[in-house]
Amino acid sequence: MLDKNDTGLIVVDVQGKLSHLVHNSEMMFQNVAKLIKGCILLELPILVLEQNPEKLGKTASEIRPLLNSYPCIKKYTFDACASPRFVEKINKVGVKHWLICGIEAHVCVYQTAMGLKQMGKSIEVVVDSIGSREDTNKQAAITKLLSKDVGITSTEMCLFEMIKDCKDDKFKALLDIVR
Repeated sequence: MLDKNDTGLIVVDVQGKLSHLVHNSEMMFQNVAKLIKGCILLELPILVLEQNPEKLGKTASEIRPLLNSYPCIKKYTFDACASPRFVEKINKVGVKHWLICGIEAHVCVYQTAMGLKQMGKSIEVVVDSIGSREDTNKQAAITKLLSKDVGITSTEMCLFEMIKDCKDDKFKALLDIVR
């Protein structure tokens, strides 16, 4: 079970034109926004990645305002764990469990999840908050992640798992986010 005191969120490369080309991008943006808002409400650490932003553009305007307080970590490798700055941030934050959302599921999301797993972190990919240009690539990523014992969750599932109790003082605010 996820614990809000030992969990963080990684937003992977939701950038520029590419973010609008993913299959069902509107739904992905809605879910990523809910996930970010929920993680902010629960006071989770959030790391934001941008792949080659000079070429791919900055974080998409649909979610950028939610992330203004979180500096972007620029990377050029598909696996963010090959970036020393990212690894430094992961180690500094010090949580064991990481939720991952973003694009593309079969490239940067998959490789970063596997890199984190190799670092001994517990990973859950938020499947309704990831995307690929082709849905078959997203499904292939999910299948392969499952075969590698990476956890799979959904936006609502992970948020309610961390809040645990309808008597929590943040429960009503969380309901307002997911509705």
